[in-house]
This record gives sequence, C-alpha cells and structure tokens, in this order.
Amino acid sequence: MTEVDVVVVGAGLAGLTAARALRAEGRTVRVLEARDRVAGRTAGGTLANGVAVELGGQWIGRTQTEVLGLVEELGLTTFPTFDTGQGVTRYRGTVTRYDDVTFGLSFEAALEAGRLQLELEKLAATISLSAPWTSPKAAELDRRTLDEWLRANTDNAEALAFWATVVPALFSAEASEMSLLHFLFYVKSGGMLDILVGVAGGAQELRVEGGTHQICERLAAELGEEVVTLNAAVRSITHDENGVRVDFADQVVTARYVIVTIPPTLAGRLDYRPALPGARDGLTQQIPMGSVIKVQIAYPTPFWREAGLSGFAFDLDDALSVVLDNSPSDGSCGVLVAFFEGAHARVAAGWSIGERRAAAVASLTELFGPQAAEPLDYLELNWMDEEFSRGCYGGRLGAGVWTQYGAALSAPIGRIHWAGAETAQVWNGYMDGAVRSGRRAAAEVLDRMDS
Repeated sequence: MTEVDVVVVGAGLAGLTAARALRAEGRTVRVLEARDRVAGRTAGGTLANGVAVELGGQWIGRTQTEVLGLVEELGLTTFPTFDTGQGVTRYRGTVTRYDDVTFGLSFEAALEAGRLQLELEKLAATISLSAPWTSPKAAELDRRTLDEWLRANTDNAEALAFWATVVPALFSAEASEMSLLHFLFYVKSGGMLDILVGVAGGAQELRVEGGTHQICERLAAELGEEVVTLNAAVRSITHDENGVRVDFADQVVTARYVIVTIPPTLAGRLDYRPALPGARDGLTQQIPMGSVIKVQIAYPTPFWREAGLSGFAFDLDDALSVVLDNSPSDGSCGVLVAFFEGAHARVAAGWSIGERRAAAVASLTELFGPQAAEPLDYLELNWMDEEFSRGCYGGRLGAGVWTQYGAALSAPIGRIHWAGAETAQVWNGYMDGAVRSGRRAAAEVLDRMDS
C-alpha cells in the first residue's frame, strides 16, 4: 500500500497535466494508467515507409494557447497543415473544386448553409460556458436535437447533406444524437464554426512534428516511472472524509484526494464505495463516446498538390466523408488522412479491414483522380474498439442531459475531482480543453489542501 497526496486516474493530457501541476507545488502524486502506454486519445503510428502519423487527436489551432504553450515548454515543434490550393466536395456524384467560402456547394445551398450557420452562432453566443443549463431558453434548446432544429429551419437537401457531414466531422456522432444546447455550447467553446472547421486560422492549422502523442510521453518522462504506472486499470475507489483508497490490478494506493480524468462513460463503470450520488451516475450513463475509424493512406508523392488541390475534401455521398492532407513536413511522401464517422463508422466497423481499405481508396479516387487508386500503405485505428476509450473524439450530451444532469459534470464529490476534455469550458473535447481541465482540477485540489 502506497500513500500519496493525490492519485490521478488516467495518463492522457488531462491526467499528466494535473500531475505535473501538483508536483510543481511539492505534492506527491501517483498516476494510474490502464493502457500499456500513456497519451490516451492521442496515439502515434508508423507507415510502412517509416513516416510517423497520428492515429488519434492531432491538430492544434493558434487560439488553443494552453496546449501550444505546453508543446513549446516540452521542446516540441509545430508545422502548418498543408492548405494551399482548392478544396473538393462531392455531392450526388458530382465533384466540385472550389477556392472560396462555398465549400463547393451550389449557390443556393451555400447561401442556405451560411444562413443556418449565422442563426446557430447567434444562439451559441447566448450560451453560458460555465453553466450551460442556466443559459437563456436552456430547457427549450436542450429538449430539441440539432437535427430537429436543422430540419425545421430548412428544406434544402444539399444544405442538409452538408450539415450531415460537418456535424459528424466535429463530434463523430449524428445531429440526431445530441441536443441543440450541447451543439451550441461546443461551438461557443471552440470559438464558433469557422474556427472549428477551418485549417488556416482554424482548429486544424498546426501539427506537431513527430505526432502529438509525444506531449504525453514527455510529460510522463518528466514525472518519472515512480509516478506513472502503466497496466494499472483502476477497479474501485473507496472514499470518505479521511481520504481515498484506489484499487488497481493487485495493488492499492491511498491518498488525500483523487482526480479521475478518464471519459465520463468509463468513469461511470468504476466501483465507488460508497456509491456516487444518483445525479452523477445518471450523467455518466448518458455521455456516449463518438464513433470513428481514423485512416491514413500513403502515396509516393502528394500528387494532389500538383493538380492544384489542398487535399481537403468533403464527400457528401460516401462513408469516408472528410479528408485532409497529412503529409510529413518534408514532403517525402503523400499522406491523406480521412475518417469514417458517426453512423458511417458503425456500419464500417462491421466490414473487414480489406473492405474498409477498398471503400476508402474508392472514395479518394472519386475525389482526387486515378492516382489515388494506388496507395503505398493503409493504416487505421478503430477507436470504438479501444478498451480504454470506447470511442472518440469525445462524449456528447443528448436531449435533456445538460439541463437535468449538467451540474454534475465537473463538480467534486467529497474527495473525488473530475477532469478530462469533456469537462472543459473552453475548447471542450479538444487537447487544449484536456490540458485546461487538468490544470483546473489540480488547482481545486491544491486550494483544498491549502485551506
């Protein structure tokens, strides 16, 4: 049995950031990670030619100041996502190249999609980031799904198809699977839609040389093996007014406080003694993770650039719906990163890897031409099958959940505190939000220790 000031459950960005902040104040910490690696929902991969790619969260926007600052502190470097040239959109079999704000939609559909965006952003501006359930008309916004709102506000099929692609690109879930209030909160949290979907000037602007998983790896190395324990799946947390006891594998650690940083749906599966209040348990039953299979397709060269294309594509027809240029900074080969998301991902999960590869290559060939039909390599990660994530990019709140249970999302329960990207007020669901949440939870614990 080991005794420390704080136990942190999870060695992703939130957990390691919290541990680092606590250690900086002279507190003793133990970080328990269920996987055989750190980095949580960031993960590195290597193509057959030795080029490193990101199989989990990878992009950083310039307004994501907390994670950018951490990257710099740890001696990592960033480079811009390639974004020169025209984008491509396919709708009902027609491929359209564009270099303006239309996303390749018809004039009427682009106007309608833009109008819907403006209306949604007006609503988003009214949402409280600290307590969304207290926002004006929160109950009304929370009882409707985003899909209901979209269909009530337009009958333009092309504009609806566009939004049916954008929403899974942000959430790995369908518009029918989240409340309008949740969507609005998320949009405001990230700085509105143009930033969320944008490359240059947006959330996809920068990449970390060698991959974002290195952030956690360097944090863990800084903390040391005596602090970070792998293969340590937590089974139970016993808590009372005197402290906490955390059982994992065949070991036990005791502490004054515990910070749980794993996704809420997984946090809800731990055995708490005594049981947590009904509001917290009710919340964790209703924050499912997104459904996504992330794929990397490599080519000898980024041939699309020679054709004047940026590599950015929306496919409104097929299961592989969003594509970006993910080539290494030196241009030594071409890489396209693409996603099966939401309902498409759930269907594709039932296919073999070979079938998913064939579907991906077929879509890319439609979008970028015959050269896309001959990839060097195909690499994927099905996040739904990851035991200690059970999906990505993050958890979402369906109709009624924010107003009924939202107050329980980050509120401490006795000596148990909560962190993770889902608990962040700013950049909720992103790496930056995870860092912010870890620092917030550490500050809460430190404040209690010092009082």
